[in-house]
This record gives sequence, C-alpha cells and structure tokens, in this order.
Amino acid sequence: MTNLIILTVALLPAILLLLYIWKKDTQKEPTSWLVKAVLLGVAICVPVSIIEMGIASVLFGEGGSPTNLTGTTTMAFIVAALPEESFKLLALWLVLRKNPYFDEHFDGIVYAVCVGLGFAAVENVFYIVGEEENWMGVAVSRALLAVPGHYAFAILMGYYYSVYHFIDHTPKVAACILLVPVAAHGVYDALAMSGIVNPYIGGISFFILIWFCIKMHKEARTKVLALIEKDKSYTA
Repeated sequence: MTNLIILTVALLPAILLLLYIWKKDTQKEPTSWLVKAVLLGVAICVPVSIIEMGIASVLFGEGGSPTNLTGTTTMAFIVAALPEESFKLLALWLVLRKNPYFDEHFDGIVYAVCVGLGFAAVENVFYIVGEEENWMGVAVSRALLAVPGHYAFAILMGYYYSVYHFIDHTPKVAACILLVPVAAHGVYDALAMSGIVNPYIGGISFFILIWFCIKMHKEARTKVLALIEKDKSYTA
C-alpha cells in the first residue's frame, strides 16, 4: 500500500499539470497522439541517463562529483540540461514531423508539455523512491519546483517550435527551440546544485531560485496566452 501511495504522489504533479495544459487547448488533440508524446518522453529517460552518466564520468571521474561552483554549473548545463532538452526536442520532432493534427499554434506547447512531463514523471518516481526515510519531503519540494520546472521548459520549447513551424523560419527562432529551454534548465539546476559545494551560497541561491522560478513561470504563462490568442485570431 505504501508503495502505491509513493507512486501516486510521485506521478500526481505531472498528471495535474498535463490536465491543466490539456484544458487550455480549445481544439483537443487526439488522445492517441498525446499518449504517444507522453510515452516518448518516458522512453528517452533511458538514453538520457546513460549519456548523463557518461558525460559526468568524463568530466568528474568515475563516481566523482563537482567540488566547486564551476563544477556544479558545468554539471547543470552540460551533464543535465543539454542532454535532457536535446532528447526532449528529438521526441517532440518525432511526434510532430508527420502529425496531421499539428495545425494550430498552441499544439506545439501541448505536445511539448506531454513529452516534458512524461520525462519528469519518471524522473520524479526515481528521486522519490530513492528516498525511503524522507520521501514525503522530497515529493513536496519536487512537486513545487522540479516538475513545474520541466513543465516550464517544455512550454518554452513548444512555443518556439510552433513559432518556427507556423510563423518565422529564421535560424534565430530555430536555435531558440533548443537553446532557450537549455538556458532555463541550466540556470535552474545551477542554482539548485550550488549547495553541494557551499551551503552558504546554496542558501542564498535557493531564494534566487524561487525568484527565477516565478519569473520563468510568468514567461511561460505569457507564451501560452500568446499562442492561444494567435489561434483565436485565425479562427475569428
């Protein structure tokens, strides 16, 4: 029974955020395509984990970890953000490249969030299950920060994917599809990881992280509303 409770608590944040963005979509996507996007997000967890372990071992040695702020920042951007967001983009491209229902601006965000939260759900399960004694504390902190973080990164990716697909085919927008979520993810992780090597800086970074998350989610909400309005203007 306890394992079922832990699993439910681990999956619930991703499910609630997925339902939230699904309700925002006025022209609902077929369930089969949404499930495909979620499953692709789940599937990329395996190659991402292997690649992250490989990069970490090259940078910090077998079983090693960063010992200074330069190391934690490198870990945040190179080991975590870049591989994770790159594979999320690959999954998004796979689900959208021959998708006949990708016909509205907001669809890019919907499918990107499905991919991102599929990935985040599995990651959350492993983090929480790995904390036998303090699993509830980990579950609460990740429900408030980490899972919504993946949600926001996905919105940024989906926004620029749709802008490039429907509006602006410039290399700048194409680059933003990957670079903007990588930057947001990297900053998030760098702030979150700083306490590994310096608890005092980690304490300060925590408050900066909260401020950053608030700003990031405001930006994500702006982009959600922008594409919803864009679709309304086309159907009006």
